[in-house]
Amino acid sequence: MADSPVVSEHVERYQAVAAGFAARLAALGPDRWDASTPCEHWTVRALVLHSAGVHQRIAAMGGTELPAPDEADPAGSWRSASAAVLTVLDDPVRRTALVASRAGEVPFEQLVGTLLSADTLIHTWDLARGAGLDENLDARSVAAVLAFMMPNDELLRVPGGFGPALEPPAGADDQVRLLCFAGRAAG
Repeated sequence: MADSPVVSEHVERYQAVAAGFAARLAALGPDRWDASTPCEHWTVRALVLHSAGVHQRIAAMGGTELPAPDEADPAGSWRSASAAVLTVLDDPVRRTALVASRAGEVPFEQLVGTLLSADTLIHTWDLARGAGLDENLDARSVAAVLAFMMPNDELLRVPGGFGPALEPPAGADDQVRLLCFAGRAAG
């Protein structure tokens, strides 16, 4: 961050989570775009377009308007939208500006480091599972997202949010616990 020597945990988390999603996109074979994902009725293409759309809405909250995701180039749409979020995070004024969230007004970087990072991290796993890629998620991000999500259960279980939680198996690690909390059968 050129303007600020201190990078918040929210910015660092989003950078790590976005890098993980981008790595799965880069490894995605052209024959996998129509593969099913753990998200009911969503192909890999639909999942990436959804994530691009979520990123575009968040970028707009930070003052950066983008065109709607391009169905012919979902990966390019996601990369552009993620870059727009990163651009807002790189601006000390815009990243600390208050924006509306389900929990009330929060700094932009907090919204990105919590809700957007949670959505992107879980969809990274969905993308990996659907495309047959590495399903291992960044452990630090998993722990932070799990810590954010657990006390915000009611906030997250709304239409368009996460579905019902599943009971994790005994001795489950943080990634499996996170995926179960988000309604994913990780096994």
